[in-house]
Amino acid sequence: MTITRRVFLRNSALAVVGTAAVPSFLARAAWGAAEPATGHKRLVVIFQRGAADGLNIVVPHAETQYYAMRPSISIPRRDVLDLDGFFGLHPSLAPFQPLWQQRHLAIVHAAGSPDPNRSHFDAQDFMESGTPGVKSTDDGWLNRSLHSLQHASPKSPFEAIAMGPAIPRILGGIEPAIAMNNISDFSVGGRNPKASPAANTFEAMYDHSLDTVLHGTGEETFDAVKMLKAADPSKYKPATGANYPRGRFGDSMRQLAQLIKANLGVQVAFADIGGWDHHVNEGATEGQIANVLRDFSQSLAAFWTDLGDLGEDTVVVTMSEFGRTVRENGNRGTDHGHANVMFVLGGPVKGGKVYGRWPGLDQSQLYEGRDLALTTDFRQVLGETVARHMGNKNLNEVFPGYENQPGKFLRYLG
Repeated sequence: MTITRRVFLRNSALAVVGTAAVPSFLARAAWGAAEPATGHKRLVVIFQRGAADGLNIVVPHAETQYYAMRPSISIPRRDVLDLDGFFGLHPSLAPFQPLWQQRHLAIVHAAGSPDPNRSHFDAQDFMESGTPGVKSTDDGWLNRSLHSLQHASPKSPFEAIAMGPAIPRILGGIEPAIAMNNISDFSVGGRNPKASPAANTFEAMYDHSLDTVLHGTGEETFDAVKMLKAADPSKYKPATGANYPRGRFGDSMRQLAQLIKANLGVQVAFADIGGWDHHVNEGATEGQIANVLRDFSQSLAAFWTDLGDLGEDTVVVTMSEFGRTVRENGNRGTDHGHANVMFVLGGPVKGGKVYGRWPGLDQSQLYEGRDLALTTDFRQVLGETVARHMGNKNLNEVFPGYENQPGKFLRYLG
């Protein structure tokens, strides 16, 4: 929707005057448009920080070695939510079961970064930069994925969103991005003495480009953007059946759905969830991993339900810096490993299938004799979404140094 008006704040009321072009996202906010547009492609990336145990998340319950190497933390066959006779979900991932059955959810096992680094910090950095083993990369692959895309004109400031207190590594780069902890507390404009770091980021983004955004003054710009909140985020109600769990991750996914449904032009978004580093007392059907998986799956399932028809143009990809050792350790936990599991959720996804080549858990098949071997590079998974869903064919720029050609895609997108 394009409106040729200027929006500004006067006496706490919204007035529309003049002839300067106003971005459609502001016009929608000003006039209270309720119906979000479809056809706008979105990519949401979820990072499981701490190195999730992929073998207890998507369980190879037909592998005898899995049970032999994990006498106290394996998921019993009777409790596994079977997927295809070989793999099954941890019981805490029950909210994923209908998504799998509806073929909206795909799984890529034995996936991850080829770099052997087992440092959380370095491995996360490599996966966010998209250049494993290269520490000199300045920007993140998700930021680079926005290059060469067809952008709305004028460009929406909400194009790239991170749920958190600061711009994460993955969204660092020349494309503007916004980080926010809480929509209700998000304030824009330097005149607010309590302006959040996100507000300062937002203001800096427009500091030298006000004329290209609103053809107006900074005051008008920021007052207009404030009017995006006129609908009062606290009144937002998730869709029926979208039951977000309480907690940081559930709040992040709920607010991200709110931003997308507000039709603000979100193209890429990022959120993370910690609590996966289970060296001690990992648990099996109950315990630490069960608890975080419950939060993880309930939040993502609620997000999918909340999006409704907008899910048809949305792809969600999950990843973690590396997996865990196949054998449990002496503390009934697992140590830093290698390959892991990735989930892909979305309308265009050809779900109901586990993609990638399974390397096996026999001693001779393990990486360095201890870890699940990697058979699918995480950039192969992400590259397919960037190219086929988002429409950015310049994968050599998004993932420099990696030959990511369509012929190597897993074809998990319809």
